[in-house]
Amino acid sequence: MAERQGREPECPVCWNPFNNTFHTPKVLDCCHSFCVECLAHLSLVTPARRQLLCPLCRQPTVLASGQPVTDLPTDTAVLTLLRLEPHHVILEGHQLYLKDQPKSRYFLRQPRVYTLHLGPEPGSQTGPPQDMGPTTRSLPIPIPSHYSLRECFRNPQFRIFSYLMAVILSVTLLLIFSIFWTKQFLWGVG
Repeated sequence: MAERQGREPECPVCWNPFNNTFHTPKVLDCCHSFCVECLAHLSLVTPARRQLLCPLCRQPTVLASGQPVTDLPTDTAVLTLLRLEPHHVILEGHQLYLKDQPKSRYFLRQPRVYTLHLGPEPGSQTGPPQDMGPTTRSLPIPIPSHYSLRECFRNPQFRIFSYLMAVILSVTLLLIFSIFWTKQFLWGVG
């Protein structure tokens, strides 16, 4: 969807701004873009599992047998506009998964897995809902395509590495100066 009047592009269904996590823009056959979360919800409530009707123009998008909505093409133009790199989101049952593999040159770090539950399985609710009050859920934070220096120092492994390098540099400089002053002292006396 095109950017309007300086605002970030957003999903026309949920009005959340597009990002590279659970609000990744996916393109239907009609060229309309929606976030992967809305399309996942739509695919779960659609009686015909192999096709999605566009919420705007009602044109069907036919999915291959067993193809989840997360395999639809990503709207890379929107992600380029937002300066984000695409991440692979997986739909399994009623869960969306995002596996973030942090990029680090020096240390192997464990990947982080983000999960979004899309709702109860059909027929799994045995009675009427207990509480119909307002619910809140935290929205996923877009994962930056590069890490700032401040974010690097929050990583304990990076802090240990930087302290270790500072100690090695200090000891090396101390040895160089001690050798220099020892030579000056011995040669100056003689």
